[in-house]
Amino acid sequence: MKTLNLSLRYSYADYLTWVDNIRRELINGFAFKMAAPSSTHQTISSNLSGTFWNFLRKKPCKVFVAPFDVRLYENGEKENKKVHTVVQPDICVICDLSKIDKRGCLGSPDLIIEIVSSKNSKRDVKDKFEVYEKFGVKEYWVVRPDEKNVHVFLLNENRKYFLNGIYTQEDSIPVFIFNGDLIINLNDIFE
Repeated sequence: MKTLNLSLRYSYADYLTWVDNIRRELINGFAFKMAAPSSTHQTISSNLSGTFWNFLRKKPCKVFVAPFDVRLYENGEKENKKVHTVVQPDICVICDLSKIDKRGCLGSPDLIIEIVSSKNSKRDVKDKFEVYEKFGVKEYWVVRPDEKNVHVFLLNENRKYFLNGIYTQEDSIPVFIFNGDLIINLNDIFE
C-alpha cells in the first residue's frame, strides 16, 4: 500500500482499501493513526465493557469495544464514498440494532466512551467531542486514567453537550441513557 497523504480528504470507500495493519480513524475525511492502548487502558476498558455486557444481557441494547467501526454520515448520505467520518470508540452502546451491520455501526451510538491518554487527549477531548455532538451521540464519557476521573457529557434539547459532572474514583455514575437503572462504581473500574 502506498503511503497516505494526510493532507488529503478520504471517504469510507478509501478506508476500506487500506490493507495494512495500522488502525486509523477518519475525522471529517482526514486520517489519523491510532496508537496501541496501554495495559491500564485495556484494564479500564475491560472493566467498563464487562459491566455494560452484564447489564445488557437479554436486553435490546448492545455494547461493542474497539476495534469497531462507527460510520457517521450526513444528510442521509450512507454510501461508502460519501461517509467521511469513521471512528473506533473504546466502548459504544447501541440501542437501535438496525444500525449494526457486518462492518460495525452505521449511525450514531447512544453512548460513547473514550479512554484518553496523553497521546490522544486532544483528539478525544476536542475533535471527537465536536464530532459526537454534531452527530447526536446522546451520552459521551471521557475517561482519564491518570487522574482517575470521568467527564460525562449529555446532549441537551438543542443538540449541544453540557457537562453533567466530573466523577472521581470514589463516585458512582448513573448511566443516563438507561435512566439510572445502571450505576457504575468507579472503584471497580479504576482497580
